[in-house]
Amino acid sequence: MSRITGALREMQTIEETSSRDQWVNALHPLVKFCVTIFYLVSVISCGRYDLTRVLGLALYPFFLFEMAELSFRDALVRLRIVLPLVCIVGIFNPILDRQPAAEFLGFTLTTGLLSMLTLMAKGVLTVLSSYLLAATTPVKGICTAMRMVHIPRMIVTEFMLIWRYLSLFLGEAEKTSQAYSLRAPGQKGIAISSWGSLLGSMLLRSMDRASEVYEAMCLRGFTGDFPSVREEKIHRRDMTYLAAMGAGILFLRLVPVLSLIGGIFV
Repeated sequence: MSRITGALREMQTIEETSSRDQWVNALHPLVKFCVTIFYLVSVISCGRYDLTRVLGLALYPFFLFEMAELSFRDALVRLRIVLPLVCIVGIFNPILDRQPAAEFLGFTLTTGLLSMLTLMAKGVLTVLSSYLLAATTPVKGICTAMRMVHIPRMIVTEFMLIWRYLSLFLGEAEKTSQAYSLRAPGQKGIAISSWGSLLGSMLLRSMDRASEVYEAMCLRGFTGDFPSVREEKIHRRDMTYLAAMGAGILFLRLVPVLSLIGGIFV
């Protein structure tokens, strides 16, 4: 199986996962969207050296993984490309900032190392929380929540179009790759000399496909914006979830839970 086919299957798997019959999936999209935004703000607003507070906030995604019955291992596999890039942020901090900060098991922690670990933890937690939102809410629900918080229609429309037609582009890339492999049996990958012609042909085919799709959308009444979907009512369980999760995240943000637990054991 090629990488493109694997990417297509991953997209289909995420869409199927977001449409499961689970109580977390059945919650109102606006509630889950607001909780995710509040969590992202809470994580990002932590100090650059406040590693224990950031690690305390990690309780939210791990709790939600269990409640939504999602596999943490599958999430790491699907985010295997993004997470290393996120962890690279601040990798030079230990070299640039060598001021001693604390002692841990006989090892001196510098402020540069502490800030690097904090940035890594922040990046991993923000990516995991975004993945949880995508894995428990269909794209249509996310777009509905974005419109309910008055995000510009153009941004929401672009987001939906990119997601919907990304699979079509990957499908065209897969066909091109298969055609090339049939004409060059035994060759690993695509030769550099053929990149220009293949990318050019894909660009022309994509433009033709985009014109056909746009004409079909215009015939169905598209005028630059999708018709507003019927907004679902927010029930009591949605408000209970919003209040409980909001209070839990706020508590983890204000109270250094790991420091308190460590103090009790010490």
